Amino acid sequence: MLHNLSIGELSRSLNSGQISSVELTRHFLARIERLNPALNALITLTATQALESAARADARRAAAGERGPLLGIPLIHKDIFCTDGVRTSCGSRMLDNFIAPYDATVVARLKAAGAVMLGKANMDEFAMGSSNETSYYGPVKNPWDTTKVPGGSSGGSAAATAARLAPFATGTDTGGSIRQPAALTGVTGVKPTYGRVSRFGMIAFASSLDQAGVFAHSAEDAAIVLQAMAGFDARDSTSIDIPVPDYPETLNAPLKGLKIGLLREFFDGLEARNAALIHDALKLYTSLGAQTVEVSLPHLPLSVPTYYVVAPAECSSNLSRFDGVRFGYRCEAPKDLLDLYKRSRGEGFGAEVKRRIMTGTYVLSAGYFDAYYLQAQKVRRLITDDFRAAFGQVDLLIGPTTPTPAFAIGAKIDDPVTMYLNDIYTIGANLAGLPGLSLPCGLIDGLPMGLQLIGPHFSEAKLLNAAHLYQQSTDWHKQAPRGFE
Repeated sequence: MLHNLSIGELSRSLNSGQISSVELTRHFLARIERLNPALNALITLTATQALESAARADARRAAAGERGPLLGIPLIHKDIFCTDGVRTSCGSRMLDNFIAPYDATVVARLKAAGAVMLGKANMDEFAMGSSNETSYYGPVKNPWDTTKVPGGSSGGSAAATAARLAPFATGTDTGGSIRQPAALTGVTGVKPTYGRVSRFGMIAFASSLDQAGVFAHSAEDAAIVLQAMAGFDARDSTSIDIPVPDYPETLNAPLKGLKIGLLREFFDGLEARNAALIHDALKLYTSLGAQTVEVSLPHLPLSVPTYYVVAPAECSSNLSRFDGVRFGYRCEAPKDLLDLYKRSRGEGFGAEVKRRIMTGTYVLSAGYFDAYYLQAQKVRRLITDDFRAAFGQVDLLIGPTTPTPAFAIGAKIDDPVTMYLNDIYTIGANLAGLPGLSLPCGLIDGLPMGLQLIGPHFSEAKLLNAAHLYQQSTDWHKQAPRGFE
């Protein structure tokens, strides 16, 4: 079936004339129409625009002989990326009526590569959540078990990829929002180095942590997509101007001599079946020529409290622009300007967003800035230094992506602290700006689990290489949830 083919296989079929992009796009649109109601993975479907884009891709292939790897390949964008002429809601009532007047750089680059946007994926409101239950449009359901969460905040992108509603999807990762849902839905998710992929046109949650990335079925597919997304952008002041390697080119490089660090802190209290999956992966890497070294990041256990000071502080600043005046939701019949501000924000934002705005405002306020925000930034530096020291000993770090498989919808939504602890293994990479990758490594109680790889800054090629060779020797990434094969 077309929806089970890799990006490379689809591209070869398009280039040979076996199928057209219009036919491929119709196939995925039909799957979305049939399967998405059970998942709620999409907020907006752009069927008409998709078919027009597919026709243009077919014309480019026929007239100019183009053979780009993404030309005519369908995708779904997380609804945090601005898309010209299409609603960009960020999963919030606040932006339910916002039609973006331009494309984010990620959107523009994939469009230039010929990729065909099928629609916009559901997400936790303003990317704040670990389960995709805070969306104004309702929770996303995990295709492996629709009573379970898909993870968040990029849960719609992850669920859509896992359910084969598109060959790949974009996402963002502020504290684990690509890697965590990738693990819980059995797909490959890549969070690049901070500054590797442009944030221009990506609605900000926490500007020093946010990074765009990709969901795909394999590391090979992810490498193809990341190749098109990555690179310097003068419109993003945090974009790094260094060359982008050829990610697909180095996928099969041998791992002989690679030093993989086993993170001691990741295994403290880890459930035995989860730990066994990671140790099985280590055995495979050893058989491929890698060496295993145990390393310690002593300040890593402080990553969750550090993150939940820094991220809310930045969110309270970034979300101050949503005031009911310039764009977005505006309350009915305000009595005066103060009433307009209060009611527009009170009615436009959901409970989790308001909780984080209030937390951020508190830690930045006079009298508390030094005690909370400044201390958190000092601890952030200690965590970064721990990673730097570890990478003086090893090439990559390995561990679980999540503590448990997907949990039931509603199980943790009323307990914010328990919910926040779902990101305990992913937040550290964001605080240090490091690239990370999650790939499927097994099942627990019939639900997928993820193996996490973390590398030094700008080591995406090595991460993809290590993930690809693992996937060449296993088939976890090829397994589809029942009913979505």
